[in-house]
Amino acid sequence: MDPLPKDGESAAAGEPSRGAGSSSGVVVQVREKKGPLRAAIPYMPFPVAVICLFLNTFVPGLGTLVSAFTVLCGARTDLPDRHMCCVFWLNIAAALIQILTAIVMVGWIMSIFWGMDMVILARSSRSHLC
Repeated sequence: MDPLPKDGESAAAGEPSRGAGSSSGVVVQVREKKGPLRAAIPYMPFPVAVICLFLNTFVPGLGTLVSAFTVLCGARTDLPDRHMCCVFWLNIAAALIQILTAIVMVGWIMSIFWGMDMVILARSSRSHLC
């Protein structure tokens, strides 16, 4: 007599295989939900984003401050429903948070990640343009 199958075995045995032969046509889209500060990071040209990352690495908040002015020069963000001045002030607030909390290393780490996000956004916008 066969012993009773375990829960994991019965579930695996009862499901059809989902290998390469399956063509169900299901499309899954994953979209990251960003807060207002994170969504205010501008899509800049790649060289400018790299300069901002460099500045943020050595002087926390300076690259974010520079990126705030690119918003005034027409850089787009993930906040299309907000006015340009509001997005500018959100970036200034992010820079001030990074500068003020750099003393306890939190701002410095945040500043480096902010700069990396700028470069990632610049690369993604560049690949969409080509």
